Amino acid sequence: MKLHEYQAKSILAKDGLPIPPGVLLTSPQDIAGVLGRLTAGPWVVKAQIHAGGRGQAGGILKAQTPSEVTSMVQSLFGKALVTLQTGPRGVVVRKLYVEQSQSVSRELYLACVLDRSKGQPILMASVHGGIDIEVLAQSHPDEIVYAPVDPWTGVQPYQARVFAKRLGLQGQMLVSVTDVIQTVAKTFLAQDASLIEINPLGLTDQGQAIGLDAKMVLDDNALFRHPEAQEWQDPSEENPLDARASKAGVNYIALTGTIGCLVNGAGLAMATMDLIKHHGAEPANFLDVGGGASASQVAEAFRILLSDSNVKGILVNIFGGIVKCDVVASSLVDVAQSMGLNVPLVVRFEGTNVDEGRTILKNSGIALESAINLKEAAEKIVALTKG
Repeated sequence: MKLHEYQAKSILAKDGLPIPPGVLLTSPQDIAGVLGRLTAGPWVVKAQIHAGGRGQAGGILKAQTPSEVTSMVQSLFGKALVTLQTGPRGVVVRKLYVEQSQSVSRELYLACVLDRSKGQPILMASVHGGIDIEVLAQSHPDEIVYAPVDPWTGVQPYQARVFAKRLGLQGQMLVSVTDVIQTVAKTFLAQDASLIEINPLGLTDQGQAIGLDAKMVLDDNALFRHPEAQEWQDPSEENPLDARASKAGVNYIALTGTIGCLVNGAGLAMATMDLIKHHGAEPANFLDVGGGASASQVAEAFRILLSDSNVKGILVNIFGGIVKCDVVASSLVDVAQSMGLNVPLVVRFEGTNVDEGRTILKNSGIALESAINLKEAAEKIVALTKG
């Protein structure tokens, strides 16, 4: 689960990270009472969306006067912010965070991420803060330093100090950054996070470290251990179809193509998407109902595809195992008859009760195409959607 910047900062601040004073706005009208609650300017007005690259997209603005703050707040609220991480449609700004601008002499990059190849968290840091770490990793990979984090003991003070020294820090900067490193690692483990990123981590002339921006992602599989996290969830940031799929317990990721895919098994879903692309079209989604999907889950997955205006055709590819083909067929027929079917549908069944499933589809009276194998199914749906 992704958190907003203001939420991540609040959590980290409770664990000891120094942050600038700031106020959250949930509507343009909030600005009337905000300026009086802030310390003296200048200020920074920040769009709160679940995507990076806000600064380059005009979502982070610096204001010198209260009237500039008001003007920026009014211009950003309701704006569709397009960044490299939002897609071409962008994300509508529904929350803003106004905080006091900080004067810093240096900016660092600091993060704690889950390294799945090593099976443990790692710390990442660089003296080049404030830029995209992906770009730095490609252009100057040797300027990023790493250190493992023991998931049981965390980061000990001497380990944090050694790590901070690798950034060339001395004096009060070394002391301050050492504390921040321990805070980040402590919060990462306590919150079951998969990512905490502070970029930039500012350093004042007095050597004080301060978190100028923060990103935090929590592990969805561990949310049951954090009931308080329900309050941090922002449904307005979620794709409505993603939310429906999540509620139904199926794995769904919206993509930019036009062919909807309903498949059981992640590997089969990837193969299906590859074949659609191989035949000249693009998948509209990744949708894996899972190996043990119920009839209701299959039905809801099909409804989601039919509800997507970007979907111009649907390919159902089921390898029956625990999921029986006749059960899937009945679900498809029920949904198609209740919602109507206004796009081409190609169904490929194999496995448990495949003959029963094909018979149900054949006798349903629904206009659909059957396919014996995946190659044939992909060829058919691509041809049908190209008209």
